[in-house]
Amino acid sequence: MIVKKMEVPVQNRIATAYKENEAFLHKYFDYPNEQNAYAERLKELATRNFKREELINAIRSFMTPFGISAKSEKHLQELQQEQAVTVVGGQQAGILTGPLYSVHKAITVILKAKEQREKLGTPVIPVFWIAGEDHDLNEINHVYTESNGQMVKTQIQDQFVLKLMASDAKFDQEQMTSFIRNIFGQMGETAYTEKLLAEVLEAVQMECTFTGFFTRLMNGLFQEEGLLFIDAAFEPLRKLESEYFCQFIEASAPIAEVVARKEQQLKNDGFGQPIMAEEDAAHLFYVHETGRLLLTRKDERFVNESAGLSFTKQELLEIARSEPSRLSNNVVTRPIMQDFVLPVLAFVGGAGELAYWAILKEAFQHFAIKMPIFVPRMSLTLVSRKTEKRLRETSLSVQDVMTGQAEEEKALLVEALRNDQFMDQVSMLQEKLTADYTELKKWFKEDDVMMQQLLMQNLSYQKKQFDYLKEKYEDAIYVKHDVALGKFDQLAVALYPEGQLQERVHHPYIYLNEYGPAMIQDLLALEYDEDGAHYLVYL
Repeated sequence: MIVKKMEVPVQNRIATAYKENEAFLHKYFDYPNEQNAYAERLKELATRNFKREELINAIRSFMTPFGISAKSEKHLQELQQEQAVTVVGGQQAGILTGPLYSVHKAITVILKAKEQREKLGTPVIPVFWIAGEDHDLNEINHVYTESNGQMVKTQIQDQFVLKLMASDAKFDQEQMTSFIRNIFGQMGETAYTEKLLAEVLEAVQMECTFTGFFTRLMNGLFQEEGLLFIDAAFEPLRKLESEYFCQFIEASAPIAEVVARKEQQLKNDGFGQPIMAEEDAAHLFYVHETGRLLLTRKDERFVNESAGLSFTKQELLEIARSEPSRLSNNVVTRPIMQDFVLPVLAFVGGAGELAYWAILKEAFQHFAIKMPIFVPRMSLTLVSRKTEKRLRETSLSVQDVMTGQAEEEKALLVEALRNDQFMDQVSMLQEKLTADYTELKKWFKEDDVMMQQLLMQNLSYQKKQFDYLKEKYEDAIYVKHDVALGKFDQLAVALYPEGQLQERVHHPYIYLNEYGPAMIQDLLALEYDEDGAHYLVYL
């Protein structure tokens, strides 16, 4: 593998401001992403108390069915130490781990934990927080596959009517088996396919929820690194969170107010409104038999009017104490809950997460704690050998493909292949036909409307036939020169599918199938010199 740093064509404004604008950083965050801040954050965490025993038991209980490696066990034991801290990142539970950025996020978490363990001289443990409480299953129930130079969304056909959390939504194992076989069938056979497919199908047979399937695959990929996993919807974790839910309920009004105000500041500074926060928000969900339902505050009650739910503050506090699994965090309370439960040295997130974290500073401060250091996850574009060969054949770079030059080169090649004499001849025939119809019109007086219209309709039909002929000629060029022209489409699909970074569309098994199971360890062994940078990795 060879790694090269590159500038991506589209920059996120908030990510740029976080990296380059000191005033922005101090306004919206407690710590810069600099080494001296890690020592400061470590001191802050040393003044706080964490329920380490309950936390370790919850993580161990969650991970046991998936297998706890020797390195993971070591990390669990280290977490008992008062000075031990964590680097945390998280993601929704997608099929085949979801898009590549799930893997990139886990890699960033692991590398940052290793780096800070060495620099701070204290146990720093990598933790992956699975957003199993999320109920938007349409975001996770599909993968993208290539078909004729285009990316196609391939979705499992299970229908989930209720807003079930990913950890509660059960898929049909037979249907998932068929779905996975179809995906692998489209990837092509390599020396690694049989073993890889067998491992994934075994995971399907052992799991029946999206979260379980996701965790088993991710744990398999990263167990050598001792990455710890916890599901946000795991009941033992919910019990641990009980008293913190009570704090959120008591503080719901001021939290909603400071978050809405901070988001307005962000908007005024030209960075938009990432969550459209409302001052009547409760920033909590209630897990009902009909699904996960968002609560708001109205007339001193916590309600979801569409579902007919209504609780007094005391009723909701009692639920938090006796049935905490009935409650669930939203985008505002989840980062704070993570900080209550885990000694979070740093949080690893993408540009979208950075946007909503930017409105949480005062919400953290309300509970007399600071935000952890926000570490932008690394971004990778994997360049397969096939893709590298096509780049050489077309004399294009990855940057060229991402900036649209590949499309321009393809258009120029089509232009060069096109026979202008043929097209000119067709155009001349069109012009002659138009002139002939003009002459025909002279046979009829202006008041002979019916024949005038008939002639025009007939001419329009003839023109469409000429256009059809030109179209078919263009298609014939593409068919005849399919190999040469197809290279440009294949480059776009491989490196910048649907005008997006590869990591947002492709899943990792495309590359594991080609490169082999050593890919994850080899990616972890590469040298990356900057948080949040984009790298090309030549496989």
